[in-house]
Amino acid sequence: MNKISVGNLIAFHPGYYILEYLNHEGMTQEELAERLNTNKKKVSELVNGKINLDDELITNLSLALGTSETVWRNLNNKYKEVKAKIDAERNLESERPILEQMDYSYWVKLDCVKNTRDFKEKVEELKRHFRISTLKVLSKKNFLVQYRTSVKEVESKNIINSNAWVQTALNIAVQKNVSSIDLDYLKTKLPDIRKMTKQNPEVFLPELNRIFENSGVAFVILPNLKNCGINGAVKWIGKDRILLAVNDRSKYADQFWFTLFHEIKHVFQRKKGHMIVTPIGDNGITNNLDLDRLEKEADQFAQNHLINPADYKAFIKENDFSRRAVLEFSEGIQIHPGVVVGRLQREKYLDYRHLNDLKIQYHFD
Repeated sequence: MNKISVGNLIAFHPGYYILEYLNHEGMTQEELAERLNTNKKKVSELVNGKINLDDELITNLSLALGTSETVWRNLNNKYKEVKAKIDAERNLESERPILEQMDYSYWVKLDCVKNTRDFKEKVEELKRHFRISTLKVLSKKNFLVQYRTSVKEVESKNIINSNAWVQTALNIAVQKNVSSIDLDYLKTKLPDIRKMTKQNPEVFLPELNRIFENSGVAFVILPNLKNCGINGAVKWIGKDRILLAVNDRSKYADQFWFTLFHEIKHVFQRKKGHMIVTPIGDNGITNNLDLDRLEKEADQFAQNHLINPADYKAFIKENDFSRRAVLEFSEGIQIHPGVVVGRLQREKYLDYRHLNDLKIQYHFD
């Protein structure tokens, strides 16, 4: 094609003008080929915009057609300039389907991008934030979050938003000032973290952040992102820090603490070079690690650190799940009763409608 266009932009390849010249002068392509000391195929490719001008061809054209080199050099430069704009417009338009599956306001609220209604500005802002050359990178199943191709219900919006959520967590993590990794210190602080279940976020968050910072862990709480499908993520960042991110999708405190201890176990699993993502249900997220085993270990770790197995077994044996019994048990093991209620509901000892008033919800700013 010796001319291309998009919108109001039109780029004319020099071959367009060569063809016009030949038609005007009644010169055949065969004759031009002879004058250029080349073959008809090359001239055909030239007039049809399939090859570009180089310095040698510019010089030869000026001689064969009786023009100046400047004419062809200017036409060639103008073509490349406008074509670059057209290519950029086309690339931008190809990103529209990705943007339409994302909630731009999510990153505006996080102050990661500027608030704008302009499509082009949105794309540019997001590419800058995610540090990618095109939003299409987010649609890759193996970019940051891996998905099993055998799971039919996985949609592009899930892949896009899970990658976007994880990259946002990484961006925040690298800006945090944390000490070198000290997981032994973190282990000693697990009892202190457990005690925080009885405190409000405004009380426990500063201390929780301090513990993580001293452990070399960049702790990030992110709002839930629609179609994300991730509860939490852990990744070693270089050799001296670890990302631990949790989703505030469930506002209930029991779910927050279970997720937190679950992700702490992933930290202790020391899978350097890997992103361990904790999915919400079986949504197709996978990993080249034995993810099922790692998830089971993390679940067990969270359960056992929040409620001692022996204490829980003795409580269950009594088969009394009344309000009084739950409150007494919670007080005895010094944990918020909502954590006990949440465990009993998940294991179907309690209906999800019962004792919900003992559960509290967190609101993180």
